[in-house]
Amino acid sequence: MKLPDAGTPQVLDCRGQRCPLPVIALAKRLPDVAVGTVLRVLADDPAADNDIRAWCRMRGHEFVGTPAPHTYDIRRTH
Repeated sequence: MKLPDAGTPQVLDCRGQRCPLPVIALAKRLPDVAVGTVLRVLADDPAADNDIRAWCRMRGHEFVGTPAPHTYDIRRTH
């Protein structure tokens, strides 16, 4: 089921943090955004790409994509 676009993504800046810190910050922040909202995570740790995608699969949230380097869009689905 495709959720409606919730407008401009909220941003979570995790640049300079080493994994697993960006995923931990994502897990803490996502419950604070409305269902359907995109949270844009900025993370420059090379492991963030795999870790964020895996976290989305495990938690059932939509990995929307990477609109720019070190940028990960996640849509809250529940």
